[in-house]
Amino acid sequence: MRIAVLGGTGDEGLGLAMRFAAAGHDVTIGSRTQERADAAAIQVRDAVPNASVSGAGNAHAAAAAEVVFVSVPYSAQRPTLEPLAGVLAGKLVVTVVVPLSFGKGGPQAEAVPEGSAALQARALLPNSRIASAFHNLSAHQLLDLNAPVDCDVVVCAADAEGRQTVLDLAACIPGVRPVDGGPLSYSRYVEDLTALLLDLNRRYTTQTGIRLTGIG
Repeated sequence: MRIAVLGGTGDEGLGLAMRFAAAGHDVTIGSRTQERADAAAIQVRDAVPNASVSGAGNAHAAAAAEVVFVSVPYSAQRPTLEPLAGVLAGKLVVTVVVPLSFGKGGPQAEAVPEGSAALQARALLPNSRIASAFHNLSAHQLLDLNAPVDCDVVVCAADAEGRQTVLDLAACIPGVRPVDGGPLSYSRYVEDLTALLLDLNRRYTTQTGIRLTGIG
């Protein structure tokens, strides 16, 4: 599958790019600058011998892909997606964006006027198919290709076909169990949970994830 990761120069996006490349997918890392995209692609090739990976500006990366992951800070989601609405029309767009703020009290979930980062993405890209997933994965674990990722991935999407595509992509990461999280509106609860996990990481000096019991 041809996958683009917009924001693939950050740790979370880079980790996803490595994992998808290791699973045999064709990955393009998107960035605002060609230089940063190329540098990230070199990191993936260093970690994954014979990986099919390249770097490109966000628009070119999105245009060439079947599935586009958005892994940017919440503050960058709108300025990243608005100019790409035409390029992304008809494509499956998976947002990994988590609205967070950081202060003395630790990480906090940030209120989004549309209800969640995923619903904001849908408003910005009315002609795209929107899904959300991978919010609760540790970037540190994703980047360590020698170890499985011990975490469930909850996938929310507006359409069943798009949701299944993302569930299948999650399943290609060793250790990950994909979980059908239902409609896109439920993404809010998955996004908000990330603030708690980050605070637990800080207080317990670890890398937390989620496991849901009772699901076969």
